[in-house]
Amino acid sequence: MELLSITKTSSLGSKDSSQREKADSGMPERRATMPPPSDIVKVAIEWPGANAQLIEIDQKKPLSSIIREVCDGWSLSGSEQFALRYADGPQLYITEQSRGEIKNGTILRLAISPTRAARQLLDRIQSHGIDARLEALKELAKLSADPTFATEFINMEGIGTLARLVESGTHFGEMLAFTLTAFLELMDHGIVSWDLISLSFIKQIAGYVNQPMVDVSILQRSLAILESMVLNSHSLYHRVAQEITVGQLIGHLSNQEIQTYAIALINALFLKAPEDRRQEDHTNPLDQCLTEMASTLAQKHLRSIILNHVIRGNRPIKAEMAHQLYVLQVLTFNLLEERMMTKMDPTDQAQRDIIFELRRIAFDGENDPTGTEKRKAMYTKDYKMLGFINHVNPALDFTQTPPGMLALDNMLYLAKLHQDTYIRIVLENSSREDKHECPFGRCAIELTRMLCEILQVGELPNEGCNDYHPMFFTHDRAWEEFFCVCIQLLNKTWKEMRATTEDFNKVMQVVREQINRALAMKPSSLEQLKSKLRSLNYAEILRLRQSERMSQDDFQSAPIIELRERIQPEIMELIKQQRLNRLCEGSCFRKLGNRRRQEKFWFCRLSLNHKVLHYGDLDESPQGEVPFELLTDKIPVSDIKSVVTGKDCPHMKEKSALKQNKEVLELAFSILYDPDEALNFVAPSKYEYCIWTDGLCALLGREMGSDLTRSDLDTLISMEMKLRLLDLENITIPEAPPPVPKEPSSYNFTYNYG
Repeated sequence: MELLSITKTSSLGSKDSSQREKADSGMPERRATMPPPSDIVKVAIEWPGANAQLIEIDQKKPLSSIIREVCDGWSLSGSEQFALRYADGPQLYITEQSRGEIKNGTILRLAISPTRAARQLLDRIQSHGIDARLEALKELAKLSADPTFATEFINMEGIGTLARLVESGTHFGEMLAFTLTAFLELMDHGIVSWDLISLSFIKQIAGYVNQPMVDVSILQRSLAILESMVLNSHSLYHRVAQEITVGQLIGHLSNQEIQTYAIALINALFLKAPEDRRQEDHTNPLDQCLTEMASTLAQKHLRSIILNHVIRGNRPIKAEMAHQLYVLQVLTFNLLEERMMTKMDPTDQAQRDIIFELRRIAFDGENDPTGTEKRKAMYTKDYKMLGFINHVNPALDFTQTPPGMLALDNMLYLAKLHQDTYIRIVLENSSREDKHECPFGRCAIELTRMLCEILQVGELPNEGCNDYHPMFFTHDRAWEEFFCVCIQLLNKTWKEMRATTEDFNKVMQVVREQINRALAMKPSSLEQLKSKLRSLNYAEILRLRQSERMSQDDFQSAPIIELRERIQPEIMELIKQQRLNRLCEGSCFRKLGNRRRQEKFWFCRLSLNHKVLHYGDLDESPQGEVPFELLTDKIPVSDIKSVVTGKDCPHMKEKSALKQNKEVLELAFSILYDPDEALNFVAPSKYEYCIWTDGLCALLGREMGSDLTRSDLDTLISMEMKLRLLDLENITIPEAPPPVPKEPSSYNFTYNYG
């Protein structure tokens, strides 16, 4: 290979600088008559204090030969002690496995080999000089994210060295923070099992969490390490659970810098609790720990701190915090699963007494016949008025799971805590004889089953889902109160529909729609939920259904169909331009990985000439547009072969855990480009997923077939047709626009909107 050395300057020469600017801005480069071979890549290579080299890398040659030629260009001996790294972005080492990702115009840097770097850093972090050790740990924290370096450092027993530094308790402040960062980065590669971590290390990390006045950066990393232990090791879960209690973690929720880490650890502790220990009244310390966690999730202290310091805090809730709140909400509701899946035992007197209590509260004051036969007959009549299907033995109504005993718990809560409402609902319907009575017992059981389905009680949290409801954090008994609101809604809707027993399923469908529509509005409190449900009465549901049906239905006459066909191409072009404009603005995507770590992001946007996709890593989610200069990687649109979605994406095939996650699967898509590489995405929302898949299809000249495109097309065509079909009879349309009125004599006036 011929080496071309750039003189004149210590960096890239003026000619290559202009080439780099063109590449970064997406400007097309002038190509030679014969295109370069696909296995030849033009790159620039830098070395501190020397002029940069512009060379052509032959991807068929061994990487060691290329490095040797680069070293020869600078008269450097011992090429085996050097390696190539990217000069921008994460600055990862280039290996034989990853060299295929090098693109034309990439800037590389000659650096010491990962083996040599690992040996030097390992020696420096064990040196006696504090300043030298601090700089070494700082550099190690940065390099540990590189899998190639991490492998070499771990093979030199580097993790054990870091663990001993932590266990010694002699590191504090910035030095300890860098040590913990490096440790977490190295363990995140999955090269070493978490089971090898010693008990003394766990105690030391737990001590940082339990100590007052510990530096925020140390707390963040300590909480993240403990979360990783819990999520990745069954045996370490038990050790961490003995060292850290949920009550201790609650104290950290008032600190906005670490509250996300604290909630994540709380979630991990409960999520990974062994199934066989999810019972109460154990004497084992671990069982007591789990019982404490279960009770802590439902206690007022935790709820009120999350409500006041997180949900109603003075900072906007970021995606990771929203996910952790969603997970906490799911885990809290999953505490109901045991009761939901417990059948009632008709022979259990204690359980039967609950039904007797329901009857007593509803019909208290009536004379109780002394005869057994009279009492039995009266009870049967009362159970019928209570709306049970089995009048003789209503315990049989609770033998189906779900909802099992959870339905009876809800009914008893309503009867005792909202007694007036309960009595009114029961007596109001038991006194009717026109076949329009609402069967309270049957409705309560079916409603409980419905609410369990809506809130997914008993299901594991979905990766990437942020769908939490603030109102469930506003009450100590949020589930029961939610049921009480919904049973009143059901009774009200039943009356509005003038339903009979034959209409039971229709009423439940309407109630489900009312609840789903109200939850979609994200009410911040139960009072707001009541207000939104009042506005969503049966008449409003019919109006919304009619409106949605009208917006979806097309007129079937031939002229209307012809008009629609004429309008559709220009509307599709309008949608296409909107999609491409959004791609030019760009979007931020979250990197897939373990949620225990601080979020990592990357950004992608289309060049203004629609010829190049620019992308690159970011330290945090951007607040606005990211300039092209910060996006160091790019893909020419002409190199894109296809766009695949869902389970066909390479990263969905590789990550078996995510492959089973329906929600992540629905938001995944990949760009396949030359030669056989892929750029993988997981959209932050369904809207962004549709925007990007549509825009990429438009770039490739293919049909945009997303749900959003169909919705936008229907909306815009409907609006355009309504405008064109306006009744303009006897209305004169001026040929010229109306004149602009004169300016007022003064602007000292106001308008009272009241």
